[in-house]
Amino acid sequence: MGQITGSVVRLFPGSFMRRITFALLVYLICGLATLGAAQPAHQRTAQDSLTAELEALRDQGYFVGFGVAIVNSKGALYQHGFGFADAQARTPYSIHTIQNIGSVSKTLVGLALLKAQELGKLTLDDSVNKYLPFRVFNPRFPKVPITLRQLVTHTSSICDNDFYLSKNYYLKPGQDVTGKPLTFEDEQTFIPADSAVALPVFLQNVLTLRGKWYQAKGFLARRPGELYEYSNVGAALAAYVVELATGQPFPAFSARYLTRSLHMRASGWNYGEVDFAQYSRLYQSPTVDFPYYGLITYPDGGFISSIADLSQYLRELIRGYQGKGTVLRPASYRELFRPQLAPGNFEKRNERNPYSESYNVGIFMGFGYTGFIGHTGGDPGVVTLLFFDPKSGIGRLLLLNTSFADKAGGAAMYKIWDTLGKYQHRVGG
Repeated sequence: MGQITGSVVRLFPGSFMRRITFALLVYLICGLATLGAAQPAHQRTAQDSLTAELEALRDQGYFVGFGVAIVNSKGALYQHGFGFADAQARTPYSIHTIQNIGSVSKTLVGLALLKAQELGKLTLDDSVNKYLPFRVFNPRFPKVPITLRQLVTHTSSICDNDFYLSKNYYLKPGQDVTGKPLTFEDEQTFIPADSAVALPVFLQNVLTLRGKWYQAKGFLARRPGELYEYSNVGAALAAYVVELATGQPFPAFSARYLTRSLHMRASGWNYGEVDFAQYSRLYQSPTVDFPYYGLITYPDGGFISSIADLSQYLRELIRGYQGKGTVLRPASYRELFRPQLAPGNFEKRNERNPYSESYNVGIFMGFGYTGFIGHTGGDPGVVTLLFFDPKSGIGRLLLLNTSFADKAGGAAMYKIWDTLGKYQHRVGG
């Protein structure tokens, strides 16, 4: 602009110069304003079209409510809630509605472990028995240490036994459960709150030889470190080690070093840490709601959050992958996103579902065979997908408050997901 004005000064004298300079300035300002308005209008059109398509999918009736987001390294490009957080009360599902997010919670455990390593409190290749007050080992390989790295890559040989299903999910006290399902998926049961034990007690009971819930099938007949076997108990054990190594309760540690710095103010690991008035009902089907519940092994699936907060989290993951993260150092992010396993670590690799995280794994960070990075989550009334494309730097987020048990429900879920993908390059520019 200065160069343009300077050229005009040399060519035109006095008042004529002032008039043409003013006219030029008006032209440039109006032109820039027109360009600025056109771009948001284009984005708004794409966003409106995306909203309409997602509304139509919601109207199919498979889900009571859900929230979605499209995110890049700068923030959320699109966020929206659909349907209801409470169908009976007609409470809308919004981007600020909160619910537990299932196994996407494990990714926060991965970040917490790496933060503890940065603080000098542990290293990933430590044996878990360096920190535990009870001894954990595979009975078929008693002298082979189980390490933190094996826990976070699901190669520890620890499995989820029958008691994980029957002793883990407990009812939130003070609610009326009349007419609500207290069992789900045939084997899993909600237990009364006064029957729930603390996480360390649960882990000792299922992982040690003298534990009352110990089963031999709680360990693979394979050497620790050899084979990928997804383990919820292993994830909970990893979080407990963070607690022991740092001397801080795991929820407090993750709040201090992760969620607080990311301004995830609505999120937490239990009902006491969040505004319960914003909590969604969770549904077994569009017409049957579950009772409110918690998990004893809360680090493996019990994180409570919203679309708004998870968008902040996904932005940080994208930035971390790009070397611009704030929660961890660049070296820690490289470790988080480094595929840790080889083909020999798998009996079967999932090459059909591009959004399964079980093709390879970083530090509780999953990789689909197509290269997408993130995690899925599922619990009673909960379905979560959180992934980003490392090539484009764009991520997607889906949070459902309704279970589905048939192909039609699954197809509807993936249609929502694919619709987000169709618009992800259009809503931001």
